[in-house]
Amino acid sequence: MFSLSFLRSSLAVGPVVLALALLPALTRAQTPPQDDEIARSILEKSDEIRFPKEGFQVDINIASSAPGREPELRKYRVLSKSNENTLVMILEPASERGQIMLMKGRDLWVFMPGISQPIRLGLAQRLTGEVANGDLARSNFSGDYTPSRLRIDKINGEDYQVLELLAVDRGVTYHRVLLWVNPSNFRPLKAEFYSLSNRLMKTCSYENFADVVGKRRPTRLVMEDALRPGEKSVLDYGQMKLRDLPDKVFSKDYLKKLQ
Repeated sequence: MFSLSFLRSSLAVGPVVLALALLPALTRAQTPPQDDEIARSILEKSDEIRFPKEGFQVDINIASSAPGREPELRKYRVLSKSNENTLVMILEPASERGQIMLMKGRDLWVFMPGISQPIRLGLAQRLTGEVANGDLARSNFSGDYTPSRLRIDKINGEDYQVLELLAVDRGVTYHRVLLWVNPSNFRPLKAEFYSLSNRLMKTCSYENFADVVGKRRPTRLVMEDALRPGEKSVLDYGQMKLRDLPDKVFSKDYLKKLQ
């Protein structure tokens, strides 16, 4: 909203200055509503490339490294249904086997052997290396962010739509994401993840595309720390398969059978 005093002072210096002052607001007001629909469609189709919409299971090997440190190797099994219900089971190291994360919507808990009550976790909390809890438990960009189209970048001779994703609330993994998507096949190329203060935290590249469960999907993610050069995590996805996962799978009683 523009105040009366602002309008009076603007009119005093002439209509041209006033028009220039109002131009940004007018431009935003005239943004075609279908542009938001196009951005939403691109994001939803890119989500379907990364993971199936149906219930599925996948094993994820994560190798985290940093200068001067031995690589840390971990293995997880993920069961997911509609990107709203997810189980993340630790398979390796053996000392942590039996720990299970349960996500329902954007609520996340960890269940640990010998402890009767689950522990509440945040999606943005670090799981291992450069990987946050939400990177494994919830990868539903279209459910967590409001997308808009920023620009087209040409990379290696191909056009990529750059989407800006703004968090729908503070409960999601990242405040802001930039995502590069090939609009001809909706395959993601890379992403940048930003903090609440709009500081670049880490980058991600989507690699090793292969035919998996009916689509050509990335089977490797490389996440690199933007603040600490040389620190990165490599996520390799394998043994992905569709599974019929009834709702009872995502319950405390069912978790007891898995521990």
